Amino acid sequence: MRIKIINPNTTWSMTEKIGACARAVAQPGTEIVAVSPAMGPISIESHYDEALAVPGLLQEIAAGEREGIDGYVIACFGDPGLKAARELARGPVVGIAEAAMHLASMVGSRFSVVTTLGRTMGQAWHLAEIYGMERFCANVRACELPVLELEEPGSNARERIVDECRRALDEDGSDCIVLGCAGMTDLCEHISGLLGVPVIDGVAAATKLVESLVALKLQTSKRGELARPLPKRMTGALEGFTLAAR
Repeated sequence: MRIKIINPNTTWSMTEKIGACARAVAQPGTEIVAVSPAMGPISIESHYDEALAVPGLLQEIAAGEREGIDGYVIACFGDPGLKAARELARGPVVGIAEAAMHLASMVGSRFSVVTTLGRTMGQAWHLAEIYGMERFCANVRACELPVLELEEPGSNARERIVDECRRALDEDGSDCIVLGCAGMTDLCEHISGLLGVPVIDGVAAATKLVESLVALKLQTSKRGELARPLPKRMTGALEGFTLAAR
């Protein structure tokens, strides 16, 4: 099986890290294809960034359909473009926030999300609500850490994230942690070992969920809301997104 992991930002060092973490949990015989779009923001830290990341993300989904990809992971904690991606894809598409929150609810009674910047906390709460996870989410916390600082050698990002995770356990009444950024994917085992609780990385969680869905031969329903988009001409900079009738 072939799974495409799409980091919707264009920072390739992060994409390579995300791909390595996905390969570490994938079963033998699963090919992980980790990509960044050809266009988009270098990091996603606002609604504006997220909106501008979606066209490049959808280009990668469309390319994956031509390449025979079996399933997809959207490797950004805002799960940008998830429903649109599902409209385009035959196989399953899973967002990392969606996957991490659901798995956290299965290994603990309450989880805290530890993310990067405070301005993204509202989006995490919104996703918890629409995924039906709000009753399991004890809190959303931010380290006030720019995403790209996670890629800087010598940064104290790891220590700041660990400290915030520790405070979450002490103050929120949570018994597990959800890491709220794909750029934190390589910290999961380290933090879990230090704190002695389950720490869920959405990249690994989504990879295993997509594997399971593909193995069960469960594809995205093309009846109703997630049917393929209607053929429609696009204009201007979006002309390349025009969909022809099938």
